[in-house]
Amino acid sequence: MNLKVTDTNIPAVKLISQFKASDHRGSFVKPFHDTDLSSAGIHFQMKESFYSISKKNVIRGMHFHLPPYEHDKIVFCTQGAILDVALDLRKDAPTYGQYVCQELSHENGKALFIPKGFAHGFLTLTEGATTFYFISGVYHAAADGGVKYDSFGYDWQDVKPIMSERDQHFQSFHDFQSPFHI
Repeated sequence: MNLKVTDTNIPAVKLISQFKASDHRGSFVKPFHDTDLSSAGIHFQMKESFYSISKKNVIRGMHFHLPPYEHDKIVFCTQGAILDVALDLRKDAPTYGQYVCQELSHENGKALFIPKGFAHGFLTLTEGATTFYFISGVYHAAADGGVKYDSFGYDWQDVKPIMSERDQHFQSFHDFQSPFHI
């Protein structure tokens, strides 16, 4: 058995159930399987990978890369838990302005496939949450952007998030002129 891919409330964003086996030694997780993803319509070629380790109540986001440097992401958590959010910025999509929210943790073995044209962010639910990103593009500083985390209607349920100065000062979703299309 490998990965299982299912739709979310926004069909372009997919929930991936990773293969996970555990025994007296610990656990073994398969976060990526090209054949299973391709069979589910996800054609993903990884160009870059990175991870973050965050304290509890950190919000990172809502980030994206502008065209022509936009990219797909596969996001999962290898330690602790996060509340992962993907916001549709594709202005001609019927789901424009809607979002997907999913808890990702080592325990539940879930990942999200987030396609081009979505902003991404998360709230850490545990201390030391480790979040991995598989990216289909490479980082370009001039294309790095975002929208303010609290400007699109999602209730983060955290009154005092720990955030970067940069993330706190992104423009609001309503002021953002989206260059993204389906």
